[in-house]
Amino acid sequence: MDFDVIEIRDKLTQNGLKVTPQRLAVIEAVFMLNNHPTAEQVIAYVHQNHPNIASGTIYKILDILTEKHIIRKVKTDRDIMRYDSVMEEHHHLYCADSDRIEDYYDEELNRYLKDYFEKKEIPEFQIEDIKLQIIGKFMKKKH
Repeated sequence: MDFDVIEIRDKLTQNGLKVTPQRLAVIEAVFMLNNHPTAEQVIAYVHQNHPNIASGTIYKILDILTEKHIIRKVKTDRDIMRYDSVMEEHHHLYCADSDRIEDYYDEELNRYLKDYFEKKEIPEFQIEDIKLQIIGKFMKKKH
């Protein structure tokens, strides 16, 4: 996914947020780090070009961006919070050995999950989103 400043500015504005250099720097970090970075990785990336942005500010921005659904949180089995810039419907493949997360797209699975839960009708609960985290191990490719 490419980092498009104009698109990001529009997302911030549409969500009632001011476009600030700090917010742009944090969003850029999440996009450019690409593979579900931790807050610490985002902070390190931002500090390379913007050393004056406080770590606390970066944490607050990550929280705001998550609340406004501009990015999302992904929690690993090790209880490490990671961030995802991909907002379209997808799931995650998670390797507990390496703590690696990869996006997994499957329209058939999405339809199955939606149909399944529509039929189940969980009492007194409205499903807003379904995120599946598939835990396993990434196998090395054989050459």
